[in-house]
This record gives sequence, structure tokens and C-alpha cells, in this order.
Amino acid sequence: MALAHGCDADETEELDFKRLTSQEAQALRLAEPALSPWWVVGLQCVAGLAVALVAWGVSGKASVAWSAGYGALAVIIPAALFARGLMSRFSSINAATAGFGFFLWEAVKIAVSIAMIAVAPRLIADLSWLALLAGLFVTLKMYWLALLKRPKPKQI
Repeated sequence: MALAHGCDADETEELDFKRLTSQEAQALRLAEPALSPWWVVGLQCVAGLAVALVAWGVSGKASVAWSAGYGALAVIIPAALFARGLMSRFSSINAATAGFGFFLWEAVKIAVSIAMIAVAPRLIADLSWLALLAGLFVTLKMYWLALLKRPKPKQI
């Protein structure tokens, strides 16, 4: 029976996984720094404010700016809930709770985003769907910018 990368079942059983010592784990953390979810949320806040100001400047209407800002909030608030949930004690007990926590908070994030978009017409007078979607789109794209601008590995 052949497995991925040209290994058969007997060879995979022979593969040895070495546990990292605390010093090796610390060196790995320094070499590959983690990206804080709060940094991403902060970047989304800046992008949301910028898109709302641009929408106001281009249209000259406050309702368009509110629509774009609300679209950004439909990303920022769920992302903040997600970050808070992932950083909780429960989500860091072990790998199983971390995995469960990730899926739970991702579901919460999606549900809150959908609910916020669904109630937008009742909350924003003269809602501009185009501006709302622009705010949503620009703010969502900050995940990619955050990945590009993540902390650089430190040389040890």
C-alpha cells in the first residue's frame, strides 16, 4: 500500500517524531512569530474608518458614509468576537478544545456577520448597499494585508 510522498505503511510507522524541549520551542517561537488576531482587528478598524471617510468624500452624503462604516462593522465586530474567543482559556486547554473553539467561534463570527447585514436596512436610514458592500469588502481584505505585513522572523 503506497502512501503520499512515496512512503509505504511500514515506513510511516518508522518515522520518529521528536518532542521539542522548552528551549527549542522558544527558539521556534522567536524564529516564527505569531500574528496577533488583535493586530488584524485593529487594521480592520483603520480600514473601516478610511473606507467610510472615502465614501463620504466621494458621495458627499452622510448616509453613504454610515453605510460603508456599517459594512466595516459587520466584519470588525464578529472578528473581535472571534479573536476574544480564540484567546480565551477554554480554547487553549489542549488541541481538542482549541480545534472545537476555532470552529465554534468561526460559526459565531459568520452568524453575527449575517445577522448584522440582515438588520442593516432597519438600522441605517437611506442605506446604500453598494457602500455597505464596499466597506465589507475592503475590511475583509485586511486579512491579506495583515498576512503580508506579519512580523518578520528574528534571526537567532
